[in-house]
Amino acid sequence: MKVLVTPNVYEYLENLVITLYENGYFGFEDSARRYVDDLYCDIKTTLPIRPHRPAPKYFDRYGKRMKYTIFKVGKNKHTTWYAFFKTYKEDGEIIYVVRYIANNHSVAQYL
Repeated sequence: MKVLVTPNVYEYLENLVITLYENGYFGFEDSARRYVDDLYCDIKTTLPIRPHRPAPKYFDRYGKRMKYTIFKVGKNKHTTWYAFFKTYKEDGEIIYVVRYIANNHSVAQYL
């Protein structure tokens, strides 16, 4: 199994570090970087073994018939992250492609 992220998702995560720091969610940019790195690492290593659900139609703008799963990072009890992905088979290997990431503060109303 392999987990990949699209360039848009990678760019979102890179920008998230700056956003979290500049908006005061973290006092140090290094702390924001660790938080985002932990999220990215969790997605890359555990996505295939996590329970998932079909994504609502609203998310078809990122890919038809996607699935999603939930991630929590660190001790933060207020934020839940959602990774929206598609699966493909290539040479017998299952490939997970994460096409969109969002948190409960921005997409909960659509789930």
